[in-house]
Amino acid sequence: MDYKKVVSSMTLEEKASLCSGRDFWHTKAVKSQKIPEIMVSDGPHGLRKQPKSPDHTGAYESIKAVCFPAACATASSFDRSLLNKMGKAIGTECQAENIATILGPAVNIKRSPLCGRNFEYYSEDPMLASELAGALIKGVQSRNVGTSIKHFTANNQETRRLTVSVKVDERTMREIYLAAFEGAVKNASPWTVMCSYNRINGLHASENKKYLTDILRDEWGYEGVVMSDWGAVNDRPKGIAAGLDLEMPGSYGINDREIVEAVQNGTLSEKILDRSVERILRWIDKYETKKQKDVKWDKDSDHELAGKIEEESAVLLKNEGGILPLDKNDTIAVIGKFAKAPRYQGGGSSHINSYKVTSFMDAAKGKGHDLIYADGYDLDKEEADRTLITKAVNAAKKSDVAVIFAGLPDIIESEGYDRNDMSLPENQNILIDEILKVQPNVVVVLHNGSAVEMPWEKEVKGIFEMYLGGQNVGTAEYDLLFGKANPCGRLPETFPKKLEDNPSYLNFPGYLDNVDYAEGVFVGYRYYDSKNMEVLFPFGHGLSYTTYKYSNLKVSKRKIKDTDMLTVSVDVTNIGRMAGKEVVQIYVAPPQDGIPRPVHELKAFEKVTLRAGETKTVTFELGSRAFAYWDKEIHDWYVAGGDYMIEAGSSSRDIKYVKKVNVESTRKRVPAITENTCFGDLMDDPRLTDILRPLVNSYLHIDKNEKSKALNAINDKMNRELLRFSPLRGVISLGDGEFDHEKLAKVIMALQSKLS
Repeated sequence: MDYKKVVSSMTLEEKASLCSGRDFWHTKAVKSQKIPEIMVSDGPHGLRKQPKSPDHTGAYESIKAVCFPAACATASSFDRSLLNKMGKAIGTECQAENIATILGPAVNIKRSPLCGRNFEYYSEDPMLASELAGALIKGVQSRNVGTSIKHFTANNQETRRLTVSVKVDERTMREIYLAAFEGAVKNASPWTVMCSYNRINGLHASENKKYLTDILRDEWGYEGVVMSDWGAVNDRPKGIAAGLDLEMPGSYGINDREIVEAVQNGTLSEKILDRSVERILRWIDKYETKKQKDVKWDKDSDHELAGKIEEESAVLLKNEGGILPLDKNDTIAVIGKFAKAPRYQGGGSSHINSYKVTSFMDAAKGKGHDLIYADGYDLDKEEADRTLITKAVNAAKKSDVAVIFAGLPDIIESEGYDRNDMSLPENQNILIDEILKVQPNVVVVLHNGSAVEMPWEKEVKGIFEMYLGGQNVGTAEYDLLFGKANPCGRLPETFPKKLEDNPSYLNFPGYLDNVDYAEGVFVGYRYYDSKNMEVLFPFGHGLSYTTYKYSNLKVSKRKIKDTDMLTVSVDVTNIGRMAGKEVVQIYVAPPQDGIPRPVHELKAFEKVTLRAGETKTVTFELGSRAFAYWDKEIHDWYVAGGDYMIEAGSSSRDIKYVKKVNVESTRKRVPAITENTCFGDLMDDPRLTDILRPLVNSYLHIDKNEKSKALNAINDKMNRELLRFSPLRGVISLGDGEFDHEKLAKVIMALQSKLS
């Protein structure tokens, strides 16, 4: 298709009409140009296709489909190949259902455990989120179906999500919130990007040219379509000008007419509109020209795949005394309604109408185990039901071990609102306490989309974090609990001991329409580890039924330039008796002698399969970004020279080996010097000593030969510190009268010239 030719032959009204949806899930057709409509569908962990009476909230039933584990679970896999395989399966399903683009993945950072949509997001770490999202995108799009990475950007709460303004500084945005998108956009090229609802520093994301065009397109080289989140458009002509191509859903022609009027009155360039139309045409044509017919969708096969993905994603948090795996000959009390009716997905736009659900009790049926089941709690209320608890306690008394299936009910955790606290429902915590009074061998299996507090953590012997594990979660639970599979998931987020420990605690969800990201880059483990704060479970943590040994950490060079690539390798040995998978994590610890930086950051990871007794060498490549921070003065990534520590470990708190690498900065960083620059920012540079000396002498009233009487009244340390934090302009009002603004300006020019 000659897109420019097609655009040139369209009327202004036709162009405007193509920039919004026909309904909730379809683009508009343009019959005169033989441009068909295409369909999008909610995701990202399965299809939510609504065959009729479509709506965004999910009030109308969608087709029967397969619910894969949610992102909160799949992120725990730390496995790119697994996400790619899941993406291919979803892409095939989309082809079978004539869906051109699935609305996902969602890579927004888990800034607070309370965000109601955390179950749909990957991690508190942008590198992990970006890598896994990229793998899923590549998988889906290998089937010639598009993805829509979302929600771009800084969408980290549900409270007032359509109007809230996020106050965030440039460095924080670059290092944390944009970084989650950047790698996936550059390396996986999603067909579409979905902008978020919120405002960023006062301006709606849907009309924010800085992010939609300057960064996304001009800097990152993105060439696809940018669409709105459903109802995110504030000013449609401004959105077009900023780079928002497609409004979803449509606005019954209202905003289309605004586009036409804006072009006609000259407030919107038709060339800019043409650019959006051309991008939409490319997207439609990309799907239509390779659309497959008669694609087979094997729901049973995908159901099995969903169980396997969850098996690879579940995290064994605690296994005291080797209580797990369970002994098949033991009498086991199975307590909790989630054992029969698991919570396996989140609520809201991504909710799947699962064609089949396998619970733990379903998976264990007919396997010959001696299981005693009790409900334990009511899902419809938080108050403890003493009758249910008594039955559960009696079951625990008769058993060798009690396995309690707990977690967050749908009503507590959903899109559309944030959680009030990090607690499990009161009835579940009371149940666990009561069971512990009669049964010392207790294992808790959790179903939740984000971190929860565990007041009973020290008393129970085993904890499995299943997150929201998809419709076949029960099969994974059975195989993991009985040792038919070896747990290999790792936490993609820190579990703090209590909500108040979270760095966003005082600034979530903000006040009215404003929220301040005051914690800056210190999100998640970057905060907890920098403060050396005790946590419940650290980022990257996860146990196994076997044991791994690290050795022989090597770096290709001990001294590099910031333009060099550093090769890092480490040997990992399975010294246990069971095959398993270890997640090797590489952190980089920067020098702590300049700008405040986290004590370390995840910069590489790899999941490696090891037979019992097997050793493998795992190799990583670290480029300049692994050592860089975003410098707000030069508005770019900058590597400060100095000694960096390369850390290899199995979690952010379990570092096995460290190697020091000296990095030389080849980029000259020239800070802008003004009257408000402090003396201390310049005093340590020997190149500036002679130029600064007259200013220092004047400011401190120092005679060429002796100190003044006034100077003798204060000690030397106080003198130095006062000077260090004083701005250069102080020499005018507090000096000895030798300098005015004109003379000071000449000195500043000399200082700047010396640095350039």
